[in-house]
Amino acid sequence: MSTTTLERPVRTVAARVERPEPPSALSASLTLGWRSVLKIRRIPEQLFDVTFQPVIFIVMFVYLFGGAVSGSTTEYLQFVLPGILVQTVVMASLYTGISLNTDIGKGIFDRFRSLPIWRPAALLGALLADGIRYVVAAVVCLGVGMAMGFRPDGTVADVVAACLLVLVFAFSLSWIFAFLGLVMRSAGAVQGVSLLAMFPLTFASNVFVDPSTMPGWLRAWVDVNPVSQLVTAVRSLMAGAPDAGAVGWSLIGCAALVAVFAPLTVRAYRRKA
Repeated sequence: MSTTTLERPVRTVAARVERPEPPSALSASLTLGWRSVLKIRRIPEQLFDVTFQPVIFIVMFVYLFGGAVSGSTTEYLQFVLPGILVQTVVMASLYTGISLNTDIGKGIFDRFRSLPIWRPAALLGALLADGIRYVVAAVVCLGVGMAMGFRPDGTVADVVAACLLVLVFAFSLSWIFAFLGLVMRSAGAVQGVSLLAMFPLTFASNVFVDPSTMPGWLRAWVDVNPVSQLVTAVRSLMAGAPDAGAVGWSLIGCAALVAVFAPLTVRAYRRKA
C-alpha cells in the first residue's frame, strides 16, 4: 500500500475534527489570573508585605504614639485602624507593576503572545489575581485591630462596604503601577519610583493624625489628597455614618484612574508584548 493511500484517511479524519474555539476574553483573563494565584501558593513569601507589615504598623503606631496623639491607645486605635487598613491595601497594589516587569524580563509574555487568546488577558489576569493580596491585607488589619480592641460602631454591612471601597480603589490604583511596570526597565526601578509616589500619598494624609493641627500649606495638600478622601470615607462607613461626599469623591477617583491609565497600560502592553 502506498504512502499516499495511507495519508488520505488521516487527512479525512483531520478535516472532520473541528478546531476548538478560542477562549473568551473573560475566560482567558481568569485562567491567567489563576496562574498568578498559583505563584502565591508556590512562593508564599509574596504575602509577607500584606501579613506582617500591617501587624507591625498597627502595634507600633498604637502603642508608641497612641498616648501622645490621643491620650489613650484605645481611642487612637479607633482612629488609626481604618487609616492603616487603607495604607496597607493601597501600598500592596504596587506589587502589580513589579510582578509584570519581572515576568516580561523573563520572556514569559512572549509565550503568551503566541497563544490564540485575547492579548491583554495576561495583564488583566494579573490585576485581578492581586485582589487576593488586597483581601488578605484587609482581613489581617481587621483581625489584628479586633484583637487589640477595635470596635466599629457601624454594622457588619458597613464594615464590608468600607473594605470593598478600599479594594476597588486599590484595583484602580494598580493600573498606574502596571503602566510603570511596562515602561520601566527593571523591577528595582519600578519599586523605587512606586514607593517614591506612595509615601507622600499615604504619610502626608489623615491616616495617622487629624490634619487640623498641620501647617496651612500641608493641610491644603492633605485635604485634596485622594488617599485622605478614601480614609475619611472608610472611617465614616465603619462608624455607621457614611460621608456621602468622601465616598463619592473616592469613587470618582477610582473611575478617573481607570479611565486614564487602563488605556495607557493596555497600549503599552500591546507594544511590549
